[in-house]
Amino acid sequence: MPRLSDLPKLPGTVVGGVLADSRRDVPWDGSPHRRGDRRSREVTVPGGVLDQAEPLTGPCVAHTRTEPAELAKFHVPEVVFGPGSLAELGHAALRVGARRPFVITDPGLIEAGWVDEAESHLRLAGLRPVVFSGVTPNPKDHEIEAAYQQYASVGSDVIIAVGGGSCIDAAKGVAILSGNGGTILGYAGVDKVVQPIPPLVMAPSTSGTGADVSQFAVVTDTTQHTKITIISRTLVPDISIVDPRLLITMPDELNAATGLDALTHAVESFVSRAHNPLTDQHALHAATLITRNLLHTMVHPRAADPRIAMAQGALEAGMAFTNAILGITHAMSHQVGGLLDAPHGVLNGVLLPHAIRFNAATAPERFVPLAAATGIDVTGKPAAEVAELFACRVRELADAVGVPRGLAALGVTEADIDTLTRTTLQDACLATNPRQASAADVAALFRQAL
Repeated sequence: MPRLSDLPKLPGTVVGGVLADSRRDVPWDGSPHRRGDRRSREVTVPGGVLDQAEPLTGPCVAHTRTEPAELAKFHVPEVVFGPGSLAELGHAALRVGARRPFVITDPGLIEAGWVDEAESHLRLAGLRPVVFSGVTPNPKDHEIEAAYQQYASVGSDVIIAVGGGSCIDAAKGVAILSGNGGTILGYAGVDKVVQPIPPLVMAPSTSGTGADVSQFAVVTDTTQHTKITIISRTLVPDISIVDPRLLITMPDELNAATGLDALTHAVESFVSRAHNPLTDQHALHAATLITRNLLHTMVHPRAADPRIAMAQGALEAGMAFTNAILGITHAMSHQVGGLLDAPHGVLNGVLLPHAIRFNAATAPERFVPLAAATGIDVTGKPAAEVAELFACRVRELADAVGVPRGLAALGVTEADIDTLTRTTLQDACLATNPRQASAADVAALFRQAL
């Protein structure tokens, strides 16, 4: 099996962050990416029989506007995918009008060498990049304001993020302020970003957040100690460059956290009230890729096939949730993250099994295809039993990658639950959860997860 560091480098590539080719390959027989493997690994989503469906109508003249009974919308960026694709960064920036691109990143990406490589590709394209690296995990309102002030002062244009979800959300925040003014906290909620924003080009360095293809931005309100969620189609980036090489320098804890975040995206988008057949297929395939490959990337971080599979799984999960939105897991984890600055993906790993059980109590059938996609034998089993097996499977994966079993290990106490419940009920992600949740329900879930 090839390693990412063995793959051919494109002309002009500076190999930042790729470590020495010294570890043995991981024995891996089930990769969906192995060359020559033509077998389908997709899980079919149950649907109606075509010959029993209503017939389609022909052309007609509309006298009044009516909403179609079923309408599937699917909004994603242009995606450039594969090892070495970071070399396309300069060309991609040029195509969306860059002259003085503004690169948002963090110190870890600089230390790993990826920012040097990104800058070199931008300069080879004749561009003059400016770098801002003052982003921390769970990006803060004041960090976005500082980045915007620098962006405006140097006269930059296209905004580029090289990094994980925090860098990408910060880049979206700068774009919002550039096109719309005001303060970033004023855009909490749905469709508050009404004016055009500068072009966005993203190069994700983690396999999990999906921010590089999503219409979401999540920002920490440092005064209220909460997270706000900004949802707007305007925030879907123009181009996402997904280079799996960037994933090999993630610390183990970040790898685990972002992988579980991606799995949560797949699960919540599949059961979301806003799901559709287009999001369903991506969500199921993402669940398959993530559950088969996350642990392998922890044990053998330089092996190519598991990293490529995780990059694709995170991408597909992101494509699903940006169109289907999310649910109660994210509504809760956002608030714990805002209160305690705790790792978002770790919180999702703790909360997701509890959320599965909560939602399955009223509608377990929707979890059957998800369970099958993750390798659970669902034949002849009642849907409620399958949903419980699936919740246990998620917890087993979280255990395997080292995620705590409860929120108390992350600093949550009984005294926090009233505040967390109140802010969860205000989170936009709760609107598409498949089961209505009262304040008592949310508080009970937090107590179960302690």
